[in-house]
Amino acid sequence: MTEKTNVPEIRFAGFTDPWEQRKFSDLTDRVSIQSSDSDLPQVEYEDIIPGEGTLNKDLRDKDGGKTGIKFYAGDVLYGKLRPYLMNWLYPQFNGVAVGDFWVLRATECDSSFLYRLIQTNSFQRLANVSSGSKMPRADWKLISQSFFAVPADHAEQKAIAKSLAELDSLITLHQRKHDKLVQLKKSMLDKMFPKPGETEPEIRFAGFTDPWEQRKLGDICERHKEMVPTPKDGYVRMGVRSHAKGTFLTMVKPGAEIEEKELSRVKAHCLVVNIVFAWEQAIAITSTEDEKALVSHRFPQFLFHDDMHPDYFRYAILNDSFERHLWLASPSGAGRNKTLNVGTMLEYSFTLPNKKEQEAIASCLTRLDSLITLHQRKLELLRNTKKSLLERMFV
Repeated sequence: MTEKTNVPEIRFAGFTDPWEQRKFSDLTDRVSIQSSDSDLPQVEYEDIIPGEGTLNKDLRDKDGGKTGIKFYAGDVLYGKLRPYLMNWLYPQFNGVAVGDFWVLRATECDSSFLYRLIQTNSFQRLANVSSGSKMPRADWKLISQSFFAVPADHAEQKAIAKSLAELDSLITLHQRKHDKLVQLKKSMLDKMFPKPGETEPEIRFAGFTDPWEQRKLGDICERHKEMVPTPKDGYVRMGVRSHAKGTFLTMVKPGAEIEEKELSRVKAHCLVVNIVFAWEQAIAITSTEDEKALVSHRFPQFLFHDDMHPDYFRYAILNDSFERHLWLASPSGAGRNKTLNVGTMLEYSFTLPNKKEQEAIASCLTRLDSLITLHQRKLELLRNTKKSLLERMFV
């Protein structure tokens, strides 16, 4: 690499000098002093959120006394076992790294820059070079003798690290908001639907006082079939995700269609189940987007009666009791294939409010789902931004 090209694609204003190629062992010392000091917090693999470099628990709640490598605030922890797991940490406290960690102490570069360097593609590619072991470990001999481009000016190193740290803070903020919303939804699902043996939920919207009633699934919906000849020029196929995670669409190319002469056209707002994986809760409510798709006989659809609100059942089907009923209604088969007895499924009794209350519950939970999706998309955007910056702010 020539000196002229030895600069990153993106740089902060005021920095123009070319970067230097430095051997990794010249940038950092690998610390190996052991300690079992029970007064120091202990960091293990399981304590770190992979790829994020944040802790998932308060280390003060853990029992101490294990032996590991002592580190100080500002050292960099890198998980050498299965490096593709991206277990790294930039602790601002003293502690003990328990398990397969490298503890790196910056010598000829800024420690915050070193923490960002180990997250780059160039470092990760080398760290993941292994001899095919089932328990691959990063090779210190390889890494320590490898060269990495580094800005000579420590001010530029700090500027890069600071910008990425701010981005990490944003990611952490949105992750916490997302997690809180997920927990709120879990709580709402628990409180807005009757518990086993009860006839009313813990909380209800104001204005609704009518008692909830037991209704068998087979009494509130009916089988829907709209058969069409199997297309020979390709078609859209709908599938149902396990664990009640909704539907998905795939394109079937000409010549790859199944051998069945007829398929069923999907209708929106129907209950649909994959009879082979119903035991794994492969059940959903179809959407208007699904109406372009076709399904085989393995995906029976059920149209709700007019006194039911279909969106309400997106959430009603999530309860543990119904999940267990689907399991029991699916006799054992070969491997993971256990065919559902549809008649038995339809015998399940839901405790239901009137349609207006169903609509109010569904509307509330749908808005909550939209917020969760919004924060998830923001998280994905921020993570992709960080990934791009790690590629473009380093050589």
